[in-house]
Amino acid sequence: MLDYPALSAVAAVIREGSFERAAQALAITPSAVSQRVRGLEERLGAILVVRGQPCRPTDLGRTLCAHLERVRLMEMEVALGLPTTEASETNRPPLRIAVNSDSLATWFPAAVAAFGRATGALLNLTLDDEAHTADRLRSGDVLAAVTADARSVQGCRTTRLGALRYIACASPDFAARFFADGVTPTSLSAAPCLRFDRRDGLQARWARETLGVEFDAPVHTVASTHAFVDFALAGLAWGMQPAALAAPHLATGHLVALTPDGTLDVMLYWTVARLPVASLPRLTDAVRAAAKAALVQAGTTAS
Repeated sequence: MLDYPALSAVAAVIREGSFERAAQALAITPSAVSQRVRGLEERLGAILVVRGQPCRPTDLGRTLCAHLERVRLMEMEVALGLPTTEASETNRPPLRIAVNSDSLATWFPAAVAAFGRATGALLNLTLDDEAHTADRLRSGDVLAAVTADARSVQGCRTTRLGALRYIACASPDFAARFFADGVTPTSLSAAPCLRFDRRDGLQARWARETLGVEFDAPVHTVASTHAFVDFALAGLAWGMQPAALAAPHLATGHLVALTPDGTLDVMLYWTVARLPVASLPRLTDAVRAAAKAALVQAGTTAS
């Protein structure tokens, strides 16, 4: 059997980043936190916390903390259903969800707002690229994820949501400077482009799938969905913009599409842990409803 008070100390150190802040959160002394963590590590014969600034979990430490979070969530749901309990909805552990920034900036808020109003549940949203959010599930870091990875995850259910549509666009001035003679391999290689982070391959994928070309262009890295749009509006570079965010600017002429068929659809999936927790199916229902209203479904066009 696991020593849950000791495991709670491990989780606090990882969550807070240091033994001192963990002690404050647990209302005990730093030496007591250290004793609990060290004692559990000795009993398990493995290091759970990499000491440093901040402290980080080992793979085993991360797995055990994810287990603790699941146990707490299930215990709270049971407690809330007992007639004599004084448990409060506000004390429920938050549901940890991994979601990509573009979904969070467009359709996903409607899902979590509907879910939150209906249940009062708390959420802890972790941002990551849609191609990598499923890895958070595999590591046990989150209970659910919006992902572009259709592969099954052990212990989880996967539902196809629809496609998030992107448009390759730039400001009129930028397009006139770099694409006056059209979008070609040469012009693409010369024109600065935007990327969200080093793992963002949407611009290269669009050029490859739409134009059949590879290019090596100057790159601005902008880790913000809304700043991505702002930088394009300012004429800094071109990039793949979520259609929902680009549409108003395309309508006013402040942005222009690089090609008449300059769209790219990224299929998204909802993968959620198979746990006996009543809130997870309700969250799934809210996510599916929001996705159906906002994402491109098979045989339809984006609205």
